[in-house]
Amino acid sequence: MKGLLMKGKEDKDKKITFFSKEAVRCPVCGAAFHREELFSGRVNAGDLTDELHRQYIPMRDFGEVQPLVYDVTVCPSCFYAALRSDFSAAPQKALDVLEGETSARIAQVQKVFEGLDFQGSRRILEGAASYYLAVLCYEHFPKDFSPTLKGAMCCLRAAWLCGHLHEKAPNENFDYLALVFYRKARVLYRGAIEREQSGKEPIGGARWMGPDTDKNYGYEGALYLSGVLELKYGNRGNPAYREKILDESKRTIAKMFGLGKRSKAKPGPLLDKARDLYDRIKAELHQDDDSDDE
Repeated sequence: MKGLLMKGKEDKDKKITFFSKEAVRCPVCGAAFHREELFSGRVNAGDLTDELHRQYIPMRDFGEVQPLVYDVTVCPSCFYAALRSDFSAAPQKALDVLEGETSARIAQVQKVFEGLDFQGSRRILEGAASYYLAVLCYEHFPKDFSPTLKGAMCCLRAAWLCGHLHEKAPNENFDYLALVFYRKARVLYRGAIEREQSGKEPIGGARWMGPDTDKNYGYEGALYLSGVLELKYGNRGNPAYREKILDESKRTIAKMFGLGKRSKAKPGPLLDKARDLYDRIKAELHQDDDSDDE
């Protein structure tokens, strides 16, 4: 854990981030701070996982860089956190609640992530914690911000970063923490889709649905992710319920991407991922054929 908590000196010629000249003012506590930004040209894109998480290949000059670490704005004084486009846009009613919960919010995140420091350059540790903080804060945003979907995306990103932390510190239970975030993301993605379909909470307030920072896969991506997370992290304690949910996910994927007997191929990497997911669900359900295209 020591390596995760210590901040080393950076070679000025190999810096990967800089701090904005213009200060950001926190709408909750009024503190002013400078946001950390990622220099361009510091990443080398690798493979895309089945969860639409972009892998990055370490570069000789800059080492390992995770762009996700810098996408959430966090006030270092009160730990109010939100995606960049929402940080200064929250309505006063939400800000009042967030101000009242400052002490509880700080205590809650510090209980999960030890040794946080949002004053200086971020590590993966602060990156993961920033998404947890954002999840806590989005609970108080009104429905026009699509808080359920944004909370789902933040949980998924937190799970990814906890996975990277586990690779570096395999004895610190970051794998368990990642699993917790995955399960929460599954619940929230499913909830966001149900709320959108029932008209209770539109997803239009989330212009960027990611789920990663490199490409926006939109609503189709959210539907796909709901299926992936259900397959990988869904409840296995009730086989009948799991079969029902997976069959619903399979049919949704088939209709959205034109899979099944009558293929209506949509170009792009998401189609290949959707085809694979479709086949994996069918395999678990022991289905050789279906009538999704009827």
